[in-house]
Amino acid sequence: MRDRLHMAAAALLVEAAATDAEYGAEERETIERLCRERFSLSAGDAAALVREAESEIESNHELYGFTRVVRETVPPEERVAIVEMLWEVVYADGHLHEYEANLLRRICGLIYVTDQDSGAARKRVMEKLGL
Repeated sequence: MRDRLHMAAAALLVEAAATDAEYGAEERETIERLCRERFSLSAGDAAALVREAESEIESNHELYGFTRVVRETVPPEERVAIVEMLWEVVYADGHLHEYEANLLRRICGLIYVTDQDSGAARKRVMEKLGL
């Protein structure tokens, strides 16, 4: 189950990073770092997870399966931590694109994270990143 959760979260992070059509090294490094920190993975395991997630997203643009895994396996308070990871990825390039904001609203709805909790997570990320 843990591997399914890691893949689902990584796929959502990759999708968020790629939504503005500018998925680059900075966003990829952010995703790898977040996966290492959140899931206690080695650098090699995090890189492999991100590569696999990129492949999954490339072949399957359906978010529901990934969000279902998160919703069914992660307690509500920990879902907010995943939303915080998503905010950190979309702000990795220093700005938020409207498509990224829209995607995060959709994901939050699908994993049952309130707008209030998402907004608080966004604010924490902006403070952390100095934005």
